[in-house]
Amino acid sequence: MSARPAGTAGPLPLLYYMHGGGMVVGNAPSVVPQLLREWALPLRMAVISVEYGLAPRVRYPEPVEDCYAGLVWAAEHADELGIDADRIVIGGKSAGGGLAAALALLTRDRGGPAPIGQLLLCPMLDDRGTTFSSHQMAGVDIWDRTSNATGWQALLGDRFGAPDLPPYAAPARARDLSGLPPAYIDVGSVETFRDEDVAYADALWRAGGQAELHVWPGAFHGFDSLAPEAALSQDARDARTRWLRRVLKRSENREM
Repeated sequence: MSARPAGTAGPLPLLYYMHGGGMVVGNAPSVVPQLLREWALPLRMAVISVEYGLAPRVRYPEPVEDCYAGLVWAAEHADELGIDADRIVIGGKSAGGGLAAALALLTRDRGGPAPIGQLLLCPMLDDRGTTFSSHQMAGVDIWDRTSNATGWQALLGDRFGAPDLPPYAAPARARDLSGLPPAYIDVGSVETFRDEDVAYADALWRAGGQAELHVWPGAFHGFDSLAPEAALSQDARDARTRWLRRVLKRSENREM
C-alpha cells in the first residue's frame, strides 16, 4: 500500500515499511495513517507499507521474499510512483523490524536496490531465545519468550533453532554485517528483545558500519503504541524523526 502527502510534486524519498505482529498477525493499511502523520508529512516522504505473507500460512523464506520483491518493484517503478529510487529508507517495527534488517542483508547480497538507511524499531532478530533479557522478561514483557518462540516456530517450522539457519531468516545469525546502510535501532530496557538488539548494533559497529542505538529506560515492547502520550514515547518518536531527517539530508547533499 503506497501513499504520499497531498499536493507534493517531484520525486520524493521513500520510507519502505514492514508492519509488526510477530510474523503471524498485522496488515499494511493499519500502519499507514501513523507513517503519514509522523514522517511522510513533516519530512515530505512517500511511504509504502508492505503486505507480506503471514505465518503459519506461509513460512520462511516467503515473507522476506515478498518484501524484497516489493522493494525491487518500487525501485523499478520509481517514475510512476513519484519516488526517488536513490533515497529509499527501509524500516519496520518488531517482526517488521526484523524483516527490514533481513531485507538489508538480502538486497546487499543480491545487488538489489541500495537503501540509504534502515529504521529498526524493537526488531525481532533472533530465533534462539538464549539472551539474558529473553529469560529476565519471561512472563513480564507483553511479548515474552513464549510468545516469541510461538512466532518463530510459526515462521520457521522444522528449521526453528537450526544451527544452519540463514541470516535472511534471523538477522542475528549474520556473520557479515559489512556494507549495510546506516541503522537506527531502538528497544526498551525491559523487553525481551533488548539484548539481541543491543548486540546487533554492536555487531554493526564492529563491522565498520553506522548504527544509532537507543535503549529507552523502563520501556516494554511496543510501549509507544500502548502509551503514545507518555513523555518517553514522545522522546522516542522525536529521536526517530531526527535520525530520518539527518539520513535524508545527507543523501540530498550527496546528490548536489
